[in-house]
Amino acid sequence: MNVSRLALAVVEPQIEVFNPFDGTVIGTVADVCAAQVPQLLETGRSGARVCAGLPRHRRARILEQAALNIERDAKAFARLIVDEAGKTLKQAEKEVKRCVNTLKLSAEEAKRNAGEVVPFDAYEGSESRQGWFSREPLGLIVAITPYNDPLNLVAHKLGPAIAGGNAVILKPSELAPLSAIKLVSYLVMAGLPESVVTVATGGAELGKALVASREVRMISFTGGFVTGEQIARTAGLKKLAMDLGGNAPVIVMGDCDLEAAVESCLSGAFWAAGQNCIGTQRLLIQASIYEAFRERFVSRAKALVSGDPMRADTDIGPMITLQAAQNAEQVVNDALQEGATLLCGHRRQGSCYAATVLENVDHCSRLWHTEVFAPVVVLQPFETFDEAIALANEPEYSLHAGIFTNDLATAMSAARRIEAGGVMINDSSDYRFDAMPFGGSKYGSLGREGVRFAYEEMTQPKVVCLNTLG
Repeated sequence: MNVSRLALAVVEPQIEVFNPFDGTVIGTVADVCAAQVPQLLETGRSGARVCAGLPRHRRARILEQAALNIERDAKAFARLIVDEAGKTLKQAEKEVKRCVNTLKLSAEEAKRNAGEVVPFDAYEGSESRQGWFSREPLGLIVAITPYNDPLNLVAHKLGPAIAGGNAVILKPSELAPLSAIKLVSYLVMAGLPESVVTVATGGAELGKALVASREVRMISFTGGFVTGEQIARTAGLKKLAMDLGGNAPVIVMGDCDLEAAVESCLSGAFWAAGQNCIGTQRLLIQASIYEAFRERFVSRAKALVSGDPMRADTDIGPMITLQAAQNAEQVVNDALQEGATLLCGHRRQGSCYAATVLENVDHCSRLWHTEVFAPVVVLQPFETFDEAIALANEPEYSLHAGIFTNDLATAMSAARRIEAGGVMINDSSDYRFDAMPFGGSKYGSLGREGVRFAYEEMTQPKVVCLNTLG
């Protein structure tokens, strides 16, 4: 598919897409400006009518066929993710598999969850009535996606939207838009009418104009808190679904399987160079095993190889830009100046930043309270379970948390008391299955993703009541 057709037309200037490891230009996309939003909306209106008119079996077949085709071409998709987002090849291959699963789940959702019967005769005086509610499309949805999962996070918006009969204007991150464009082309090749999904690549002004558009029925956004707040202020009366940042705590109790906890937390902290909203950032370790855990964890972190994501022995690829790596470096510098102790890492070579572990971090520091979005993790000892819960709940926002313990009562108490959108027991915070509800807790929490839950966010009930007058 011609990329320019997805973004209205080739316009000047264009956006260059860079390989985050070596800085080479790997492609260009149209820089769509805010003045073109009326054209985007016109296409979106047409697409909304078209998609609403597609029977469910056709929506399902399109999504299923796209999934099969992506699975067939998984190597090409994985290589593109490596090139534009800097994930290692192994990590990119896993993301492609998840995208395939997300589309298959969406295909199934298109064939079910159509509504249910309403028991009108449960209310006295309504015995003569019967009826149901259906789930109807919202219409036009604007989806804004980030760079860190440039394929699967797009699938998490497009799949449920199409399953529900909606049209989408998709604004992928200009840092990594190529996987999104390729995904849309595969949906079109599978039979999706081109007007149903319109890709618009551009900067902040384009996003602001799309968000403010009155006829857009919903904004589905994955990204940072600052942008999320701006969207909420601009959007007006429309549905908002936002997956914002995290600062995930993982509690490691003294009775846990220590080796399993170390291995899982290592992956949770450093997967995708730490550019993961549910990545483990704060490891809270019971004092009785703190020394043993620290020794094992730091030893393993030191052995992780940072560098070229195409090399088989690379564990941590580059961060998305040089500036992102420099920002991570500065956050750690600030923490060290505030009294933190560096246990390993804190080495940057270009956009690559080594696995970094600290302890004695000031609880008033940025590193403790905000999302660093980098391969940086804090170790913090605690004495009692109550203390661990209090530490876990300190930040004002939360996506996932985790706990390692062999005591069922402790696990269930943590699940009840930790303020998070998900609590992973004997898993690090970064476990996610694409069918489960996914979203935040406390400040900034709006809506849920996960195919079924996103589908329900993107549809609305319509009641039909028949009075038989009998």
